[in-house]
Amino acid sequence: MTPLAAVVSGARVRLFACFLRLGCQQAKPLQLHTGASLAAKNHYEVLVLGGGSGGITMAARMKRKVGAENVAIIEPSERHFYQPIWTLVGAGAKPLASSGRPTASVIPSGVEWIKARVVDLNPDKNCIHTDNDKEISYKYLIIALGIQLDYEKIKGLPEGFAHPKIGSNYSVKTVEKTWKALQDFKEGNAIFTFPNTPVKCAGAPQKIMYLSEAYFRKTGKRSKANIIFNTSLGAIFGVKKYAEALQEIIRERNLTVNYKQNLIEVRADKQEAVFENLDKPGETQVISYEMLHVTPPMSPPDVLKTSPVADAAGWVDVDKDTLQHKRYPNVFGIGDCTNLPTSKTAAAVAAQSGILDRTISLIMKNQTPVKKYDGYTSCPLVTGYNRVILAEFDYNAQPLETFPFDQSKERLSMYLMKADMMPFLYWNVMLRGYWGGPAFLRKLFHLGRS
Repeated sequence: MTPLAAVVSGARVRLFACFLRLGCQQAKPLQLHTGASLAAKNHYEVLVLGGGSGGITMAARMKRKVGAENVAIIEPSERHFYQPIWTLVGAGAKPLASSGRPTASVIPSGVEWIKARVVDLNPDKNCIHTDNDKEISYKYLIIALGIQLDYEKIKGLPEGFAHPKIGSNYSVKTVEKTWKALQDFKEGNAIFTFPNTPVKCAGAPQKIMYLSEAYFRKTGKRSKANIIFNTSLGAIFGVKKYAEALQEIIRERNLTVNYKQNLIEVRADKQEAVFENLDKPGETQVISYEMLHVTPPMSPPDVLKTSPVADAAGWVDVDKDTLQHKRYPNVFGIGDCTNLPTSKTAAAVAAQSGILDRTISLIMKNQTPVKKYDGYTSCPLVTGYNRVILAEFDYNAQPLETFPFDQSKERLSMYLMKADMMPFLYWNVMLRGYWGGPAFLRKLFHLGRS
């Protein structure tokens, strides 16, 4: 792995490296968790719904507060994935196997893993129900159920993925199909889409476009590729500083971007994609493709949509400063399933976990939460096989950058961070409850400049 000196220099490198060593020393090796739902109790002090990044991270933090035997995670999946790396898997830069581990290996040791699916939430009675007819009660509830992929809302999907030339980096089942479509590309339109819904990692739909363009250049196919990004949005990115940098790349690389275009149908047998013009509802356009990357519509998990904990749109209704539920004081939310008005990313989950940890600590002591979440989120915008623009920003879509240089510039150092350092931090520090985002690093770097 490239030394940290590739990222920053001098004393700041030593500070960063020292932090990583401390984090790894604190984080004892994960032990294989073999608990099963048969051994589960019917009441826990802290019950965590979801075994994704937010759920595992908060379970690790809660274990240190109330003891492992008083914490349980409800999660049906046998494998846990570090999904941010799928951008690179879809471009052939990382193997899919590197992104996943058995769920049992990431459940904090001693914490009960209830291998089931939540089918009902009853916050008025402080309990939930699972798909195996179990009722489990709690004193405190943390909802970390993530976001739901709705491929079926596009006519012709998901069955269309059985055909060649089409892939999606958003699912473990289809991410390798993106790489196959990229390799098999001969001549024609390479189309990349962005749906008319909230999504997780909103930069990912265009990251694969930049990587594909780089791959076409590397393999001598660029002159035969007409690269099109059809997005339902009205801008390339929501933060002006980074949007301007991306627009320059789009101009330099001769990429076509069409705004307010929403994918509504895929005719995979004919290699055709149908888009609706959102500015003129009902007006559609059919475009043939040689390669198609689909970003699916997304929504809150079905179990939340009609739940008392949801807002009108179906998201967990939490206070944007404390992550405490607005109506149920012993219920909390984290990550993609919430209505927090910030970009849904793993980096946001890390920052939220530190705030939520402090919030719950004070609530347990009958005190008022004081630490506020500023909306910090991050999107490493991969623009090539060795370049990244590291976008970091807050609730107000204002840059909230960590490093003492202009992060709107493409950098090799930021690519190495995305490809190698962040997966290491995720598996070894964040999931063990020791990474609450780079806020303190930001303070250190900026103090060093003053």
